[in-house]
Amino acid sequence: MTTAYSAPFSTLDINGVYPPQQDSQLLIDSLRKTGLAAGRRVLDVCTGSGIVAIAASEFGASSVVAFDICPRAVSCSRGNASYAGADIDVREGSWSSALDFAPFDLIVSNPPYVPTPPAGDTNVIPLTAGPARAWDAGVDGRMVLDPLCESAAGLLDVGGSLLVVHSALAGVDQSLKTLRSTGLKAEVIAWQKIPFGPVLSARAGWLEVTGQIPRGCRIEELVVIRADKP
Repeated sequence: MTTAYSAPFSTLDINGVYPPQQDSQLLIDSLRKTGLAAGRRVLDVCTGSGIVAIAASEFGASSVVAFDICPRAVSCSRGNASYAGADIDVREGSWSSALDFAPFDLIVSNPPYVPTPPAGDTNVIPLTAGPARAWDAGVDGRMVLDPLCESAAGLLDVGGSLLVVHSALAGVDQSLKTLRSTGLKAEVIAWQKIPFGPVLSARAGWLEVTGQIPRGCRIEELVVIRADKP
């Protein structure tokens, strides 16, 4: 059971963005338990509603910069940060845009990571799940994870850390391998099994056919990976 931090999800404006769920909470819990935000320059990549950036600010970050490629998410997260009284610099752009602000002491990210059928299936997924760009991540779920893992070392200062959450369906070993190949020390520090949500439920048949899940499986494992720059 995870424990919510002081700004509950129910207070957020999530109009047109990914609604924070168990993955966001697991990342926030890891951020709290590690104490990595306190006194540090934090970058939040794929900020969405801004919930993780707000948590980093509340946990004592010296500064927080948040990026998202979606203009609606940028507007939404700015509003949520203002409502929470959090001083967060929210900007439109991807991880590459953050290079102009590097180095950071800490990177946090809840990126898109859901494996996606080549033909698409947005028409069968409820609108309440949020916009498809918030979770669609290519057939292997690594469309955003790969460049993020490859670039993290270049964004971090010496002694800096990355906390990233994603589904085990997107390849935990691949994330660890890529991070380690850039010189970072990486390990899984948190995990949680949850029932399939609306997106994975809609894709269960395709995931079975392609061998990504055993037949009848409707449980997803979330992981938080920590990577440190020596």
